[in-house]
Order: sequence, then structure tokens, then C-alpha cells
Amino acid sequence: MRLRVEFTTEPFDLDEAPPHAVVARDVLEGADLDAVDVGPFGNTAEGESDGVLTAVDAMLRKALAAGATRVSLQVNVIGDESGEGDK
Repeated sequence: MRLRVEFTTEPFDLDEAPPHAVVARDVLEGADLDAVDVGPFGNTAEGESDGVLTAVDAMLRKALAAGATRVSLQVNVIGDESGEGDK
């Protein structure tokens, strides 16, 4: 199964990335995922379910430990070559 995760960490800081956002980015970029897109207002990553779920677990633990006070998270099953899953 393939998954897409979208998340944001708070509190926001528009002048520079806070430590919890940097940690979250580092976890995603170092994970076994197929696609990672990190932005100032949201982040997405895609991959096989084991890789995504492992990355989400690590990201939550490390971002909270680094000062995040809120993490908004959405996980979606995405389509495969047969077109199933993303409907």
C-alpha cells in the first residue's frame, strides 16, 4: 500500500524555521520515501506504508521533543499502477 502524509508543525515562525520544523524536515529527508516536499506552510511525503509510518513516528517524536506544540497530520492511501486507492 502507498501512502501520502501531509503535516504542519507549530508554532510558526515566518522569519526562520524553528527547531521543530528543521527536525521534521531532516527526518523526512533521511527516511526511505519516494517523494518529499518541504514548504513553509506544509510538508508532504509519499512512499510505501512501512516507510511512511516509520517516518511519521520518528517525525512526531522528534518534533515534539524539539518544541512543537501542535502537529496537524493527514494520511491518505494513494493509487497504485492499477488506479486503485486514490478515489
